Amino acid sequence: MKPSGAKRWLVSGRVQGVGFRYFAQRRADELGLSGWARNLDDGRVEVYAMGPAERLSDLAAALHMGPRMAEVRGVEEMEDTVQLITGFLVR
Repeated sequence: MKPSGAKRWLVSGRVQGVGFRYFAQRRADELGLSGWARNLDDGRVEVYAMGPAERLSDLAAALHMGPRMAEVRGVEEMEDTVQLITGFLVR
């Protein structure tokens, strides 16, 4: 699948220590997206993904919900450049 775009999200709220990065990884894998998720020092989770716009929108919707134990208070979304990444990594 040829990536058609890339997005980056900064997710705030109670999103560390609740499995958020692995939730993002599972959803991205289900959608066939490549990218990564990592915790930031300020308590947010940063997610980067690339793929077809429709699937990126599906991932964005999932990030707004988060896993059961998370409490998502905000999601900042921005366009990004396509990187040479295979699969979805938790950093």
